[in-house]
Amino acid sequence: MVTRDDVLKALEGVQDPELGGNVVELGMISHVRVDGSTVDVGLALTVAECPLRNQIEGDTLRRVRAMPGVDDVNLHTTAMTKKQRAGLMSVARRKVRENAEPTQVSPITRVIAVSSGKGGVGKSSVSVNLAVALARENFKVGLLDADIWGFSTPRMLGADDRLLADDDTRLIHPVEVQGVKLVSTGLIIDSEETALMWRGLMLSKALEQFLQQVSWGALDYLIIDMPPGTGDIQMALTRMLPQAEMIVVTTPQRAAQKVAIRVADMARRSHMPVVGVIENMTGDIFGSGGGAELAEELGVPLIASIPLDSTVVEGGDNGMPVVNHVESAAGRALRQAADKLVTLVPPAELETCTGRIAKLLAALDEGAA
Repeated sequence: MVTRDDVLKALEGVQDPELGGNVVELGMISHVRVDGSTVDVGLALTVAECPLRNQIEGDTLRRVRAMPGVDDVNLHTTAMTKKQRAGLMSVARRKVRENAEPTQVSPITRVIAVSSGKGGVGKSSVSVNLAVALARENFKVGLLDADIWGFSTPRMLGADDRLLADDDTRLIHPVEVQGVKLVSTGLIIDSEETALMWRGLMLSKALEQFLQQVSWGALDYLIIDMPPGTGDIQMALTRMLPQAEMIVVTTPQRAAQKVAIRVADMARRSHMPVVGVIENMTGDIFGSGGGAELAEELGVPLIASIPLDSTVVEGGDNGMPVVNHVESAAGRALRQAADKLVTLVPPAELETCTGRIAKLLAALDEGAA
């Protein structure tokens, strides 16, 4: 007679092609009941409208029906609860981490992808100022300008040097400026006005080179200035740096929020945690409050509201990030944002076992709620 364990063993052959694991290890089998030659199987999908539903259901039925001693199979498909989805994403993220291609970025480096749904929200200025603010607090910081076409970090940091490779190791050395290790396509082209006419595959390859062939050394934080949207670079990052976490940058108006939420959706579907939201250009013509609404909708903290401040523009044009400007309201807000980031995502050596347990219990409580 077929047993429950036999059925679970057979179901290990059913793969979720999007998540890269089988339905048993991903926690997608909610129950298995055997009554003689009849088997009841509960299948929990991430969402009821899962595009792969027919494929996964069909594979599940075929696997069980093919077992000796099984005459009838009843399949009950449901949508996962929030807690079940959290468990599935944890397993899937671990699998991605275990299968990730090796890079020069240490697994214990905190990787923060500063992202936005569209351009023009000040994502690069936030990235640069967060990196410099962290370096001012004596953290070892790298800044990767992954906005391959729209590179702007070299000007914002006042970087004039070029990326060079070591003759022995063949590894590229970042340019060190204002306490930050910087890598950008702007440091390898002839001039700031040169247009890079690269297609998707070349963009992904450029990111791979920056992660695999750059001698980053020991870093507490690697800040990544992401291109806007949800394209090739974003997908390559989640594959190559599974420890990456995201900060979403938005401006206050509702139109920007609705675009920004797409990049958060991409992150979660790729099993990348969203650390929080930064609202940029707050006040005056853009209004305020949109970042808080977005943070509430995503269920993450509002890290900071950065006021609209002309010193941000001046600092970016002159290579002097505004966090160095003591009197600037935007500079103060960005320094506070860096402090909040350290609290939310502490460097590996600062995150004690007690801290991890507390975070785990908090996550479980939230899931239960």
